[in-house]
Amino acid sequence: MSCCSLLLRIPPKFAAFNIQPIKHIPSSSGSFDAGRRRTCFSCKSQLTDLAPATTAVYGALLLGGGLFAFNKSGSKGSLSGGLTGAALMATAYALMQAQETKAIGDALGFGSALLFSCVFGIRFAATRKLVLAGPLLVLSIAALLVCIFAYVQDSM
Repeated sequence: MSCCSLLLRIPPKFAAFNIQPIKHIPSSSGSFDAGRRRTCFSCKSQLTDLAPATTAVYGALLLGGGLFAFNKSGSKGSLSGGLTGAALMATAYALMQAQETKAIGDALGFGSALLFSCVFGIRFAATRKLVLAGPLLVLSIAALLVCIFAYVQDSM
């Protein structure tokens, strides 16, 4: 079975990513597969398809970070922040599952990611420690961008 025939069989769980061949490229005449044509693939995924997964992963990371900080230093603020972030992102994820409430879920995910971006940005500016606040700030901004673009795509 050739590589191209394996790539053409898309599992049903990845059908939402809409992977389609975009053009055929003739192979070089001197290679072992002379006469065959190669296909380039393009992923036409929309951010609206990636937003629920982003909120789920981001919520799990917030919960894990809050639990880690509580176990390491006994910080009740980190524990409550992690629990709050996980609850907000779980709610956004649940709202994104139905077409009627998808825009509300995108807005809630955007607001939550904006809130935690501000929290981690202030924490990074105050401590100047790149250890925890820096990566969490980058993850928060990434989740914020995904939610913004998903909301814009859903609104149009």
